[in-house]
Amino acid sequence: MTQNRAIVLLSGGLDSSTVIAEAAREGRICHALSFRYGQRHEFELEAARSIAARFGAVEHKILDIDLRAFGASALTDDIEVPKDSLDESGSIPVTYVPARNTIFLSFALAHAEVSGAREIWMGVNAIDYSGYPDCRPEYIAAFEAMAGLATKDGVEGRGVSIRTPLLEMDKGAIVRRALELGVPLESTHSCYDPSADGTPCRRCDACILRARGFAAAGVPDPVLVDA
Repeated sequence: MTQNRAIVLLSGGLDSSTVIAEAAREGRICHALSFRYGQRHEFELEAARSIAARFGAVEHKILDIDLRAFGASALTDDIEVPKDSLDESGSIPVTYVPARNTIFLSFALAHAEVSGAREIWMGVNAIDYSGYPDCRPEYIAAFEAMAGLATKDGVEGRGVSIRTPLLEMDKGAIVRRALELGVPLESTHSCYDPSADGTPCRRCDACILRARGFAAAGVPDPVLVDA
């Protein structure tokens, strides 16, 4: 086992890009892991490639899994992405992809066991988020406990820990931390429903939350400078 080796789930968005920067700052040997899962576009994967290279990931795997086979989400099915209607009541929106983080974490867990990583880093956030059940502290704790029971490493006392440095931060704090860590924010992508050239729609939940973060941090979003 290599104590400093970590799997980093990297979507290419603001949060996961900040997380890989944090992991690199802490001296982790980063194995970036992204997914082509049937999402609406690949702009986020282009962003993930750039961010992984920027922070010196020793590898960047992009795995193909087809969650469109199940659908039932505006990100993987022929369902309109909601616009101008961020619901902060705690209800689960139609952009929730069924079991997505569980699926991603399961792949990361397998990769960790094979590569000798002792940590999985991910950018979930329980403050400014869209109501997803798999972004909550109790979910992360439950998955980590399950991992200790379900893997060879876990039952032999070498369980994986799940690092979630942004879990209790609001979007403004995340933007400020990203700036401190030197994240090239112009290279990140958050929009659920961009135009054909990748221009953010500015109206989906992800765009609204991102805009809130930059406003709270008091800085312009470089992605929108020329949009």
